Amino acid sequence: MKTDPVEPGDLARSVISVPPLPRSAGGSLSVTETARLIDWLMAGGVSTFLFGGNANLYNMGVREFSALLDLLEQVTPDEGWTIPSIGADYGKASDQIDVLRERDFPTAMLLPASTATTPTGVATGLRRLADRYGRPLIAYVRAECYLAPRDLAALIEDGAVWALKYAVVHADPAVDATLAAMLDAVGSAERIVSGIGERPVIAHLEGFGLAGFTSGSVCIAPHLSTAILHALKGGDSRAAAELRAHFLPLEDLRDAYSPIRVLHEAVRLADIAETGPLAPFLANIDDASTLAEIETAARHLRATSRRENG
Repeated sequence: MKTDPVEPGDLARSVISVPPLPRSAGGSLSVTETARLIDWLMAGGVSTFLFGGNANLYNMGVREFSALLDLLEQVTPDEGWTIPSIGADYGKASDQIDVLRERDFPTAMLLPASTATTPTGVATGLRRLADRYGRPLIAYVRAECYLAPRDLAALIEDGAVWALKYAVVHADPAVDATLAAMLDAVGSAERIVSGIGERPVIAHLEGFGLAGFTSGSVCIAPHLSTAILHALKGGDSRAAAELRAHFLPLEDLRDAYSPIRVLHEAVRLADIAETGPLAPFLANIDDASTLAEIETAARHLRATSRRENG
Protein backbone atom coordinates (compact mmCIF):
# COMPACT_ATOMS: atom_id res chain seq x y z
CA MET A 1 0.00 0.00 0.00
CA LYS A 2 1.26 3.44 -0.88
CA THR A 3 2.43 5.22 2.27
CA ASP A 4 5.00 7.66 0.89
CA PRO A 5 4.05 11.33 0.41
CA VAL A 6 1.73 12.06 -2.49
CA GLU A 7 3.00 13.65 -5.69
CA PRO A 8 1.01 15.28 -8.54
CA GLY A 9 1.79 12.34 -10.82
CA ASP A 10 -0.12 10.02 -8.49
CA LEU A 11 -3.40 11.55 -9.67
CA ALA A 12 -2.81 10.47 -13.27
CA ARG A 13 -1.35 7.00 -12.79
CA SER A 14 -4.78 5.34 -12.77
CA VAL A 15 -8.45 6.11 -12.97
CA ILE A 16 -9.36 7.00 -9.38
CA SER A 17 -12.03 4.48 -8.49
CA VAL A 18 -14.71 5.45 -5.97
CA PRO A 19 -16.09 2.06 -4.89
CA PRO A 20 -19.05 1.07 -2.77
CA LEU A 21 -18.27 -0.51 0.59
CA PRO A 22 -19.41 -4.15 0.82
CA ARG A 23 -21.07 -5.28 4.03
CA SER A 24 -22.19 -8.67 5.28
CA ALA A 25 -25.87 -9.50 5.64
CA GLY A 26 -25.64 -8.42 9.29
CA GLY A 27 -24.15 -5.04 8.37
CA SER A 28 -20.50 -5.59 9.34
CA LEU A 29 -17.73 -4.63 6.92
CA SER A 30 -16.85 -7.45 4.52
CA VAL A 31 -13.14 -7.98 3.98
CA THR A 32 -13.71 -10.83 1.53
CA GLU A 33 -16.08 -8.96 -0.78
CA THR A 34 -14.09 -5.73 -0.64
CA ALA A 35 -11.01 -7.73 -1.65
CA ARG A 36 -12.98 -9.23 -4.57
CA LEU A 37 -13.87 -5.76 -5.76
CA ILE A 38 -10.31 -4.47 -5.41
CA ASP A 39 -8.96 -7.50 -7.30
CA TRP A 40 -11.41 -6.85 -10.16
CA LEU A 41 -10.34 -3.21 -10.36
CA MET A 42 -6.65 -4.13 -10.32
CA ALA A 43 -7.23 -6.62 -13.14
CA GLY A 44 -8.61 -3.73 -15.20
CA GLY A 45 -5.59 -1.50 -14.62
CA VAL A 46 -7.04 0.50 -11.72
CA SER A 47 -4.73 0.91 -8.73
CA THR A 48 -6.20 3.94 -6.91
CA PHE A 49 -9.16 3.48 -4.56
CA LEU A 50 -10.97 6.44 -3.02
CA PHE A 51 -13.50 5.36 -0.41
CA GLY A 52 -15.92 8.22 0.04
CA GLY A 53 -19.46 9.01 -1.00
CA ASN A 54 -20.15 5.78 -2.90
CA ALA A 55 -18.99 3.90 0.21
CA ASN A 56 -21.63 5.81 2.20
CA LEU A 57 -18.98 7.20 4.53
CA TYR A 58 -21.26 10.18 5.10
CA ASN A 59 -23.14 7.88 7.47
CA MET A 60 -20.21 6.09 9.10
CA GLY A 61 -19.63 6.79 12.78
CA VAL A 62 -16.29 7.43 14.40
CA ARG A 63 -16.32 4.10 16.26
CA GLU A 64 -16.52 2.12 12.99
CA PHE A 65 -13.85 4.24 11.31
CA SER A 66 -10.97 2.27 12.84
CA ALA A 67 -12.45 -0.96 11.49
CA LEU A 68 -12.67 0.64 8.05
CA LEU A 69 -9.00 1.61 8.15
CA ASP A 70 -8.08 -1.91 9.25
CA LEU A 71 -9.99 -3.30 6.28
CA LEU A 72 -8.42 -0.87 3.80
CA GLU A 73 -4.93 -1.69 5.01
CA GLN A 74 -5.69 -5.38 4.64
CA VAL A 75 -7.16 -5.35 1.12
CA THR A 76 -4.95 -2.75 -0.58
CA PRO A 77 -2.26 -4.39 -2.74
CA ASP A 78 1.37 -3.39 -2.32
CA GLU A 79 1.21 -1.39 -5.55
CA GLY A 80 -2.19 0.14 -4.72
CA TRP A 81 -3.07 3.53 -3.29
CA THR A 82 -6.11 3.85 -1.03
CA ILE A 83 -7.58 7.15 0.08
CA PRO A 84 -10.05 7.18 3.00
CA SER A 85 -12.52 10.02 3.49
CA ILE A 86 -13.52 11.93 6.59
CA GLY A 87 -16.46 14.13 7.57
CA ALA A 88 -18.57 15.56 6.13
CA ASP A 89 -19.17 17.73 9.21
CA TYR A 90 -16.21 19.34 10.96
CA GLY A 91 -16.74 17.70 14.33
CA LYS A 92 -16.78 14.15 12.98
CA ALA A 93 -13.85 14.91 10.69
CA SER A 94 -11.80 16.15 13.65
CA ASP A 95 -12.46 12.96 15.60
CA GLN A 96 -11.65 10.81 12.57
CA ILE A 97 -8.39 12.69 12.01
CA ASP A 98 -7.28 11.66 15.49
CA VAL A 99 -7.72 8.03 14.44
CA LEU A 100 -6.27 8.51 10.97
CA ARG A 101 -3.06 10.21 12.00
CA GLU A 102 -1.97 7.01 13.78
CA ARG A 103 -2.02 5.23 10.40
CA ASP A 104 0.19 5.47 7.32
CA PHE A 105 -2.31 6.76 4.76
CA PRO A 106 -0.53 9.72 3.10
CA THR A 107 -3.71 11.76 2.60
CA ALA A 108 -7.46 11.70 3.10
CA MET A 109 -10.38 13.46 1.45
CA LEU A 110 -12.84 15.70 3.27
CA LEU A 111 -16.37 14.87 2.14
CA PRO A 112 -18.36 18.01 1.24
CA ALA A 113 -21.03 19.09 3.70
CA SER A 114 -24.27 20.15 2.06
CA THR A 115 -25.54 22.48 4.80
CA ALA A 116 -24.23 24.84 7.48
CA THR A 117 -21.15 25.92 5.53
CA THR A 118 -19.63 29.12 4.20
CA PRO A 119 -16.63 29.27 1.84
CA THR A 120 -14.46 30.95 4.47
CA GLY A 121 -15.57 28.47 7.11
CA VAL A 122 -14.74 25.51 4.88
CA ALA A 123 -11.29 26.94 4.17
CA THR A 124 -10.66 27.43 7.89
CA GLY A 125 -11.86 23.90 8.62
CA LEU A 126 -9.62 22.36 5.96
CA ARG A 127 -6.62 24.22 7.33
CA ARG A 128 -7.30 23.17 10.92
CA LEU A 129 -7.90 19.56 9.94
CA ALA A 130 -4.65 19.42 7.94
CA ASP A 131 -2.75 20.94 10.87
CA ARG A 132 -4.26 18.33 13.18
CA TYR A 133 -3.48 15.54 10.72
CA GLY A 134 0.06 16.67 9.99
CA ARG A 135 -0.50 15.79 6.32
CA PRO A 136 -2.28 17.48 3.41
CA LEU A 137 -5.90 16.74 2.55
CA ILE A 138 -7.90 16.42 -0.64
CA ALA A 139 -10.74 18.92 -0.97
CA TYR A 140 -14.00 17.92 -2.66
CA VAL A 141 -16.11 20.62 -4.30
CA ARG A 142 -19.64 19.77 -5.45
CA ALA A 143 -21.26 23.23 -5.27
CA GLU A 144 -20.20 26.57 -6.70
CA CYS A 145 -20.24 28.42 -3.38
CA TYR A 146 -18.57 25.73 -1.25
CA LEU A 147 -14.92 26.85 -1.47
CA ALA A 148 -13.63 30.09 -2.98
CA PRO A 149 -10.92 29.78 -5.66
CA ARG A 150 -8.60 32.16 -3.80
CA ASP A 151 -8.94 30.10 -0.62
CA LEU A 152 -8.21 26.88 -2.50
CA ALA A 153 -5.08 28.45 -3.97
CA ALA A 154 -3.90 29.58 -0.52
CA LEU A 155 -4.55 26.16 1.00
CA ILE A 156 -2.54 24.46 -1.75
CA GLU A 157 0.24 27.01 -1.49
CA ASP A 158 0.46 26.48 2.27
CA GLY A 159 0.43 22.68 1.99
CA ALA A 160 -2.89 22.16 3.79
CA VAL A 161 -4.66 20.90 0.67
CA TRP A 162 -2.86 18.70 -1.79
CA ALA A 163 -5.48 18.18 -4.49
CA LEU A 164 -9.06 18.97 -5.47
CA LYS A 165 -11.81 16.63 -6.61
CA TYR A 166 -14.02 18.89 -8.72
CA ALA A 167 -17.63 17.74 -9.13
CA VAL A 168 -19.84 20.73 -9.91
CA VAL A 169 -22.38 19.57 -12.49
CA HIS A 170 -23.10 21.78 -15.51
CA ALA A 171 -25.36 21.08 -18.49
CA ASP A 172 -22.33 21.64 -20.72
CA PRO A 173 -19.16 20.63 -18.87
CA ALA A 174 -17.07 22.46 -21.45
CA VAL A 175 -18.58 25.76 -20.26
CA ASP A 176 -17.66 26.06 -16.60
CA ALA A 177 -16.73 29.43 -15.15
CA THR A 178 -16.27 27.94 -11.68
CA LEU A 179 -13.68 25.42 -12.82
CA ALA A 180 -11.97 28.07 -14.93
CA ALA A 181 -11.73 30.32 -11.86
CA MET A 182 -10.29 27.47 -9.78
CA LEU A 183 -7.64 26.80 -12.41
CA ASP A 184 -6.83 30.47 -12.76
CA ALA A 185 -6.39 30.87 -9.00
CA VAL A 186 -4.31 27.73 -8.54
CA GLY A 187 -2.26 28.35 -11.67
CA SER A 188 -2.05 24.71 -12.73
CA ALA A 189 -4.31 21.75 -13.48
CA GLU A 190 -1.91 19.11 -12.13
CA ARG A 191 -3.64 18.94 -8.72
CA ILE A 192 -7.27 18.99 -9.90
CA VAL A 193 -9.19 15.91 -10.99
CA SER A 194 -12.59 15.56 -12.60
CA GLY A 195 -14.94 14.14 -10.00
CA ILE A 196 -18.14 13.23 -11.85
CA GLY A 197 -17.29 10.00 -13.62
CA GLU A 198 -17.07 9.36 -17.34
CA ARG A 199 -19.78 11.75 -18.58
CA PRO A 200 -17.76 15.05 -18.44
CA VAL A 201 -14.31 13.47 -18.67
CA ILE A 202 -13.45 14.56 -22.21
CA ALA A 203 -14.34 18.20 -21.57
CA HIS A 204 -12.51 18.19 -18.25
CA LEU A 205 -9.30 16.46 -19.34
CA GLU A 206 -9.03 17.65 -22.92
CA GLY A 207 -10.64 21.06 -22.56
CA PHE A 208 -9.39 22.08 -19.10
CA GLY A 209 -6.33 19.84 -18.85
CA LEU A 210 -7.29 18.22 -15.54
CA ALA A 211 -4.87 15.62 -14.20
CA GLY A 212 -7.24 12.64 -14.10
CA PHE A 213 -10.73 11.57 -13.14
CA THR A 214 -12.68 9.68 -10.50
CA SER A 215 -15.32 7.13 -11.33
CA GLY A 216 -17.86 4.91 -9.66
CA SER A 217 -18.86 2.98 -12.77
CA VAL A 218 -15.23 2.00 -13.24
CA CYS A 219 -16.10 -0.67 -10.65
CA ILE A 220 -18.19 -2.38 -13.35
CA ALA A 221 -15.88 -1.81 -16.31
CA PRO A 222 -12.31 -1.03 -15.19
CA HIS A 223 -10.80 -2.07 -18.52
CA LEU A 224 -13.02 0.37 -20.42
CA SER A 225 -12.52 3.26 -18.01
CA THR A 226 -8.76 2.72 -18.09
CA ALA A 227 -8.93 2.76 -21.89
CA ILE A 228 -10.66 6.16 -21.75
CA LEU A 229 -7.84 7.54 -19.61
CA HIS A 230 -5.21 6.15 -21.97
CA ALA A 231 -7.04 7.52 -25.02
CA LEU A 232 -7.21 11.01 -23.53
CA LYS A 233 -3.55 10.89 -22.50
CA GLY A 234 -2.79 9.98 -26.10
CA GLY A 235 -4.88 12.85 -27.46
CA ASP A 236 -7.52 10.61 -29.03
CA SER A 237 -10.79 12.18 -27.92
CA ARG A 238 -12.75 10.34 -30.61
CA ALA A 239 -11.76 6.97 -29.16
CA ALA A 240 -12.50 8.26 -25.67
CA ALA A 241 -15.98 9.33 -26.75
CA GLU A 242 -16.72 5.92 -28.29
CA LEU A 243 -15.62 4.19 -25.10
CA ARG A 244 -17.53 6.61 -22.87
CA ALA A 245 -20.78 5.84 -24.68
CA HIS A 246 -20.80 2.39 -23.10
CA PHE A 247 -21.07 3.94 -19.62
CA LEU A 248 -23.98 6.27 -20.29
CA PRO A 249 -26.90 3.83 -19.77
CA LEU A 250 -25.70 3.02 -16.24
CA GLU A 251 -24.80 6.66 -15.56
CA ASP A 252 -28.31 7.67 -16.67
CA LEU A 253 -29.76 5.26 -14.09
CA ARG A 254 -27.45 6.61 -11.40
CA ASP A 255 -28.58 10.15 -12.19
CA ALA A 256 -32.23 9.09 -12.22
CA TYR A 257 -32.36 7.06 -9.01
CA SER A 258 -29.26 7.76 -6.88
CA PRO A 259 -25.56 7.58 -7.78
CA ILE A 260 -24.66 5.78 -4.54
CA ARG A 261 -27.60 3.35 -4.36
CA VAL A 262 -27.52 2.35 -8.04
CA LEU A 263 -23.78 1.67 -8.00
CA HIS A 264 -24.14 -0.36 -4.80
CA GLU A 265 -26.66 -2.63 -6.53
CA ALA A 266 -24.87 -2.64 -9.90
CA VAL A 267 -21.69 -4.12 -8.43
CA ARG A 268 -23.75 -6.92 -6.89
CA LEU A 269 -25.97 -7.52 -9.91
CA ALA A 270 -22.96 -7.66 -12.26
CA ASP A 271 -21.53 -10.41 -10.01
CA ILE A 272 -18.39 -8.45 -9.15
CA ALA A 273 -18.84 -8.44 -5.37
CA GLU A 274 -21.69 -8.95 -2.92
CA THR A 275 -22.24 -5.46 -1.55
CA GLY A 276 -24.88 -6.30 1.05
CA PRO A 277 -27.03 -3.77 2.91
CA LEU A 278 -26.47 -0.04 2.79
CA ALA A 279 -26.01 1.55 6.20
CA PRO A 280 -28.74 4.01 7.31
CA PHE A 281 -29.67 6.77 6.46
CA LEU A 282 -29.55 5.17 3.00
CA ALA A 283 -31.43 2.02 2.01
CA ASN A 284 -31.03 -0.52 -0.75
CA ILE A 285 -33.16 -0.24 -3.86
CA ASP A 286 -35.95 -2.82 -3.63
CA ASP A 287 -38.17 -1.98 -6.61
CA ALA A 288 -38.04 -4.97 -8.94
CA SER A 289 -38.32 -3.01 -12.19
CA THR A 290 -35.57 -0.60 -11.17
CA LEU A 291 -33.30 -3.48 -10.15
CA ALA A 292 -33.95 -5.12 -13.52
CA GLU A 293 -32.90 -1.94 -15.31
CA ILE A 294 -29.74 -1.73 -13.23
CA GLU A 295 -28.89 -5.39 -13.80
CA THR A 296 -29.31 -5.10 -17.56
CA ALA A 297 -27.11 -2.01 -17.78
CA ALA A 298 -24.47 -3.34 -15.38
CA ARG A 299 -24.16 -6.77 -16.97
CA HIS A 300 -23.96 -5.28 -20.45
CA LEU A 301 -21.28 -2.83 -19.33
CA ARG A 302 -19.24 -5.58 -17.68
CA ALA A 303 -19.54 -7.82 -20.76
CA THR A 304 -18.43 -4.95 -23.00
CA SER A 305 -15.46 -4.26 -20.74
CA ARG A 306 -14.37 -7.88 -20.98
CA ARG A 307 -14.90 -7.96 -24.76
CA GLU A 308 -12.94 -4.76 -25.36
CA ASN A 309 -10.13 -6.19 -23.24
CA GLY A 310 -9.93 -9.20 -25.51
